[in-house]
Amino acid sequence: MNHPIFLSSSSPHVHGGDSVAQVMHTVIVALMPATAFAVMMFGWPALLVLVSTMLSCVVTEQLFMRLRQRPSPLADQSALLTGLLLGLTLPPHSPWWICLLGGFFAIAAGKQIHGGLGYNIFNPALIARVFLLISFPLQMTIWPDPHFIFGDQAWTLGQGMVIFFGGDPGPMVGTGIDAITSATPLGQYRTGISMGQTVPQALAAGGHPFSYFASAMGTINGSLGETSALLLALGGFYMLRKRIFTWHIPVSMLVGCIVPAAVFWVIDNNSYPSPLFHLLTGGLILGAFFMATDLVTSPVTPGGQLLFGLGCGLLTYIIRTWGGYPEGVSFAIVIMNATVPLLDQYTRPTVYGKSRRQQKMGL
Repeated sequence: MNHPIFLSSSSPHVHGGDSVAQVMHTVIVALMPATAFAVMMFGWPALLVLVSTMLSCVVTEQLFMRLRQRPSPLADQSALLTGLLLGLTLPPHSPWWICLLGGFFAIAAGKQIHGGLGYNIFNPALIARVFLLISFPLQMTIWPDPHFIFGDQAWTLGQGMVIFFGGDPGPMVGTGIDAITSATPLGQYRTGISMGQTVPQALAAGGHPFSYFASAMGTINGSLGETSALLLALGGFYMLRKRIFTWHIPVSMLVGCIVPAAVFWVIDNNSYPSPLFHLLTGGLILGAFFMATDLVTSPVTPGGQLLFGLGCGLLTYIIRTWGGYPEGVSFAIVIMNATVPLLDQYTRPTVYGKSRRQQKMGL
């Protein structure tokens, strides 16, 4: 007599129908408009950064799988997505060795050391960015101004970068100049405040007055994924429509940053920029839709997701306003990643037929 075979596994027991590869592919597609626009704005060096980080992640993933004598997981596209996200957090002219080292660290220390996909505690791309920012602050804080890839002037490579602070150096063709750099809007604001300027004075200084329209469209300097807030938001809404994640984390993270920004701006708009400034600058949109929503490193309960997002947004605002770095998205999300087990523990829904007190007591 043949007995039926019962397979036991952890909940949920109803499969959503999407494979890991399909989810990763959807996220990559959602990032394509902003990625393509960033390459158009910053030229071929930006494309080299993205290719280098993705290649480094894929090769490192394959290497560790061979060392662990495991089948290759490259078909799930997770390493490719990690490399793309890491590249979007880097300056457009990052040195090639920064890109390769960052990709290796993201996979080795951010993912494989914990057991591979599904076991990592921190977002691999963000933990690599934090590592690079702390280890190589100079290389990670050089921000070239946007320069349309198909414009009359062309980027030149391999002749060293000449850095200009303000002013107009004239045409770059044939001069050996790779890029003209200046501070990001967040850096410009923090520098001006530290020098005793008001927010309007700081954002108008240095020959690069801040523009909300330019920030929304993506024609400002910054990391590749910190430019076009509009295209990143469109990609985020596309993933919401595809039900890759729910609204809880992105909305709560945006609220967690914008609400305190609005409060302090109302109190003193000469010392604190507007909430719209915080929304459109830096990596807030990228972090809210593409980083904090990582399925492995975020809570699974709706309540936990709301608290997680609020914490990410509030920490981002605190670091931006009073911290040692102009941008705080990466640090905020990595810190909140460490709280995920605790959030899941204390926001678990009650089991049917039991009170919350009985559940906590194990009855």
